[in-house]
Amino acid sequence: MMNPGNFAAAFSAQMAGEENFKEELRSQDASRNLNQHKVAGHPHSRSLEMLLRRFRAVHTKQDDKFANLLDAVGEFGTFQQRLVALTFIPSIMSAFFMFADHFVFTAQKPYCNTSWILAVGPHLSEAEQLNLTIPQAPNGSFLTCLMYLPVPWNLDSIIQFGLNDTDTCQDGWIYPDAKKRSLINEFDLVCGMETKKDTAQIMFMAGLLIGSLIFGLITDKMGRYPAILLSLLGLIIFGFGTAFVNSFHLYLFFRFGISQSVVGYAISSISLATEWLVGEHRAHAIILEHCFFAVGAMLLTGIAYSLPHWRLLFLVGGILVIPLISYIWILPESPRWLMMKGKVKEAKQVLCYAASVNKKTIPSNLLDELQLPRKKVTRASVLDFCKNRQLCKVTLVMSCVWFTVSYTYFTLNLRMRELGVSVHFRHMVPSIMEVPARLCCIFLLQQIGRKWSLAVTLLQAIIWCLLLLFLPEGEDGLRLKWPRCPATELKSMTILVLTLGEFSLAATVTVFFLYTAELLPTVLRATGLGLVSLASVAGAILSLTIISQTPSLLPIFLCCVLAIVAFSLSSLLPETRDQPLSESLKHSSQISFQKDVALDSSSDGSFRNKVKDIKTKETSSDDMSEEAAKNVILNAQILRLDPYPVSNSALKQFNKEEANSQAP
Repeated sequence: MMNPGNFAAAFSAQMAGEENFKEELRSQDASRNLNQHKVAGHPHSRSLEMLLRRFRAVHTKQDDKFANLLDAVGEFGTFQQRLVALTFIPSIMSAFFMFADHFVFTAQKPYCNTSWILAVGPHLSEAEQLNLTIPQAPNGSFLTCLMYLPVPWNLDSIIQFGLNDTDTCQDGWIYPDAKKRSLINEFDLVCGMETKKDTAQIMFMAGLLIGSLIFGLITDKMGRYPAILLSLLGLIIFGFGTAFVNSFHLYLFFRFGISQSVVGYAISSISLATEWLVGEHRAHAIILEHCFFAVGAMLLTGIAYSLPHWRLLFLVGGILVIPLISYIWILPESPRWLMMKGKVKEAKQVLCYAASVNKKTIPSNLLDELQLPRKKVTRASVLDFCKNRQLCKVTLVMSCVWFTVSYTYFTLNLRMRELGVSVHFRHMVPSIMEVPARLCCIFLLQQIGRKWSLAVTLLQAIIWCLLLLFLPEGEDGLRLKWPRCPATELKSMTILVLTLGEFSLAATVTVFFLYTAELLPTVLRATGLGLVSLASVAGAILSLTIISQTPSLLPIFLCCVLAIVAFSLSSLLPETRDQPLSESLKHSSQISFQKDVALDSSSDGSFRNKVKDIKTKETSSDDMSEEAAKNVILNAQILRLDPYPVSNSALKQFNKEEANSQAP
């Protein structure tokens, strides 16, 4: 039986002899093969698995110059915490303005303005005025878009003989039952003008489409910092200015501007957070930002329910967003983007400032290595998504998943509206449930990574959509499909399934936003996010079109089909957990698009033999101690003559995992 010291020395010497050891340690199959080798009764097997997983993460991190620099700056110090907090408030206001349309088109029952009769009967009550001047339907209700034409009679003659000649409304409309001032009674969007409500939605979608492309290009060309400032400026101008519009066409223009600002901030803020944070801190920041987006939807619902006028809604939102002007002085630029643009001096200044906020000192040798590469960075453009075969494949798969998620989410939301659910319930309850849905992603991402987290959330969405195929659609469907069953119970069941479907999709959106940002290279990260956002908007538009044209099970059936296709295609994406961010197109092209390369396909099989050798020796060395395992890491590190020793944070993390694994 080999003692721990000989095992450590042999293992270290073997690793030192391999020139390509660093690349082989990145392979995800090493972790998978070792995870499959779980011998009952051998507690050190789990220790060795965690050791190698941590060792691989450390080596991966060492390959990323910025990961080393950010470790020296402070992985998640005061600077990074402040940066994450700065992304929360605009996320709240983005949701506020994004969903405001749902609360300013409150349904109002109109009647033709027949105030002409008050000239001959000034003391008539509202009910008497309607009874004399508005035609009635066979069921006794007043018609909303017709009126009796005025006649030069006195009041007694009108009461005695009545009026006969009818026409459409001549002098506008009145809304006697209206409790709130909305866009409908402000601009009289009734009696054939209802289609203008759809026009507002189309303009908002058009703004998302154009904004996705424009802000994606701006963020990559001009930087993350100016793109965020432009989007925040748009929220202030178009959000606050909407409260003062004097025509519906001007309202449409301002909504077009708001939609561009919303998608612009989403793209630029995700890019900035992705490039400033490392490891799980990046995932946590993006998840929390999405949680605050849900908080913004809840805030909007509460404020809209209490305010009596639609203009006050935008005034409140505008006042809340004005303090964001201060971001001009406190928001940093991404050092990764600065380096890709050749701005080495600015990148060093930003990193040194972050280190000073965190009360850290960057070693001079690390900072000196931050130099321009010998070859100038190739200028990237949107055409590279077609020229670069690997990037094109990844983008197409991501666009397909984004399209599916958006189409399914809007379809479920519109289906809930068909069931007669109030607008406040449709937004408040799903928003409340989205917060725990997104927080659950933290656990998923830590345990199974990005790729399988996406698969799990998509699988849940498929299950809920399949259940909806067996439930009736609309209130009429409830009565026709199951006439003997209580309609209330069936309706509640359908609403529950729809809510759970939105729950799963909220988690999917969060996982895939993070996943997309990590898959794309820094040089085209924002542009790629803009392109996949185009697919997302296209899915939303298709959902609106199909729901309005085919009120049947077809939209839900398409949800199932698209979700299954997206689930299948997502398996082709590579895992990004514990991997360095892609900086250039060359680095991005080296990422395998297929399933993780098996160890058996390595050129010399040395790493595969190494793993087998570890397994054999590990099973015959039950007395291997934790100290010997740590010596393996340290000896291998020294023999490889790596200029960056294992960081204290990595060893602390390893000790923490060891303690957790041995806890009863």
